[in-house]
Amino acid sequence: MSRAGTELTSGRDGAAPGEPARLAVFDFDGTSIDGNSPVLLVSYLMGKKMLKKRVIARILLWAAAYKFRLPQNESWVRGLVFTAFEGKPAREVDAFLAEFYDERIAPLFRPEADAAMRAHAAAGDVVVVISATFEPIILRASERHPFENQISTRMRVAADGTYTRQVEGLPVEGEEKLAALRRFGDARFGPGGWRLAHAYGDHHSDRAVLAAAEHAHAVSPDRPLSRTARARGWDVLDW
Repeated sequence: MSRAGTELTSGRDGAAPGEPARLAVFDFDGTSIDGNSPVLLVSYLMGKKMLKKRVIARILLWAAAYKFRLPQNESWVRGLVFTAFEGKPAREVDAFLAEFYDERIAPLFRPEADAAMRAHAAAGDVVVVISATFEPIILRASERHPFENQISTRMRVAADGTYTRQVEGLPVEGEEKLAALRRFGDARFGPGGWRLAHAYGDHHSDRAVLAAAEHAHAVSPDRPLSRTARARGWDVLDW
């Protein structure tokens, strides 16, 4: 059954000394915010004429294929977006993306997500935002909302301190979200020192993380995820 919020158990949920840390993991785009930050960023860059027409055309072709759930090269499209920033000092680009967040993304942050994060933190959970979007956007969000931990897509910085078009590692998307989360948990708490207590996601690509959680929350899910949520008895939230 759909509902508007998230109910947490009492303070006993807080991890006692010696017990594994409990992680509450939130997807960002479509879950924590009512929108898609990479799509909004492309529109923002287009408005400022920071993307070449041929680059825009290739991004739109990628988006069309993505809509039909065709296999896609996630690193490739992020590299296309970062043609706008290639060769520019990382500090300047990060400041630009922070300003983009404040102007376009901040108004879209869902109050329900903010409240759920606060409730998890109060219950003793470790709140983590995990996202395929660019790291500076998530870092800016962490300054405004109740989470300190994030896992997101990082673009490679050259030796001279400027951004390249290459992704550092892999985009944090689909199955890579769960792999990245496991690396984070093991590095932060040690193998066996943590458990995935809660996970929130809106898109079918979030299924791997949701399936690994003790409590899965499908937030205003797309149709494929809605079907999965019904079949597996996952919580469905109407945010």
